[in-house]
Amino acid sequence: MFTVLTIPAFDDNYIWLVKDSQSQRCVVVDPGDATPVLEILSAQSLTIEAILLTHHHHDHTGGVNELIADNPEIKIFSKEALFAGATLVKENDQVSLLDGRLTLNVWEVAGHTLDHIVFYNDQLLFCGDTLFSGGCGRVFEGKKEQMYQAVSRLRGLDDNIQVYCAHEYTQNNLIFALAVDPNNQDLIAYIKQVSKLRQQGVPTIPTSIAQEKRINPFFRYDDPDLLANVQAILAEPITAGEGLFKALRTHKDHF
Repeated sequence: MFTVLTIPAFDDNYIWLVKDSQSQRCVVVDPGDATPVLEILSAQSLTIEAILLTHHHHDHTGGVNELIADNPEIKIFSKEALFAGATLVKENDQVSLLDGRLTLNVWEVAGHTLDHIVFYNDQLLFCGDTLFSGGCGRVFEGKKEQMYQAVSRLRGLDDNIQVYCAHEYTQNNLIFALAVDPNNQDLIAYIKQVSKLRQQGVPTIPTSIAQEKRINPFFRYDDPDLLANVQAILAEPITAGEGLFKALRTHKDHF
């Protein structure tokens, strides 16, 4: 049995730890800071088997060297050779972990960065900074077309998959979502839910693919009401699909 533990880091990062109750081993995703990870390992008597890196940004990789120093046997999986000895993975590779009890598929999703990948199976998705609840990542190294393709791919995953993104950006994302999609009743209800969670200091992540289809404007790029709203806001013609997605991403960049 696996449990995904939430490890807050910095101001708004999440490091994910997949704990295997059978072996007391675990897999850590995007450890930007080693200190909170080491605290969990000590408190729960866990040993890291592997580190999964979605991309090269320091707030996702900054704790790796310290974790390796604590346990040199840790395996690292990434698209690029970010650390010595890393196992490089590519499109449609599978990563088998914890004696084969956890298998994750790899997709390349350039956009936020050129080396960005996600790890997923039929239950969970570790998507780094590509998809957020109510939003998507900024396009730093790739192109908006690439981000559209990446987000479109993730939208096609099973509705029940739990989405583990790497930042607590939900409330800010929902302010933008409401501005462009003000009549979305699912969104309005979700804003209330998220507000209660954050008042209690509870993470809003994981979300789900189904939830994002209802409330995330970057998943709703073919919705006619959203299209009409954004055309009115920007006072320019926009086409559904990629055109609306790119318009939303540009508008969000300056929102």
